[in-house]
Amino acid sequence: MRTLGLDYGTKTIGVAASDGLGLTAQTVTTIRRTNLKADLAALKELVREYEADRFVVGLPLNMDGSEGPRAEATRKFVEALTEVLGLPVELWDERLSTVAAQRTLLEADVSRAKRREVIDQMAAQFILQGWLDARRPPSSGDDYDDRDYDPEA
Repeated sequence: MRTLGLDYGTKTIGVAASDGLGLTAQTVTTIRRTNLKADLAALKELVREYEADRFVVGLPLNMDGSEGPRAEATRKFVEALTEVLGLPVELWDERLSTVAAQRTLLEADVSRAKRREVIDQMAAQFILQGWLDARRPPSSGDDYDDRDYDPEA
């Protein structure tokens, strides 16, 4: 099963999906918001298409970690998402995800028009990838220290 990452905004919802192994996040689409019912229907279709079993939604915290009006709106959206689609939803601190996405696109020399098209998807990808990375256990090689290597042993 896959996880869908969402960057919930006032005008759009950026969507990313994990690969089947839950290692990487890829951009999927940007949903142009119209009303809650239509937004949820579009997400339901993506759940079916990607065989997703959960959502990770970016929680827009202030830089000091407090919640403002956007975080409150996101929490209300998550309540509706959970109620209508019945899948687990996890919130993930999305501070600076859009900034990171913009920086990546600028470094790749993507045109302004194209950046506008994909920025929300990229932010969703950063949100989801951060969540995936945090869940991944360290590999057994991460604690290897070659100073402990004894060729005589």
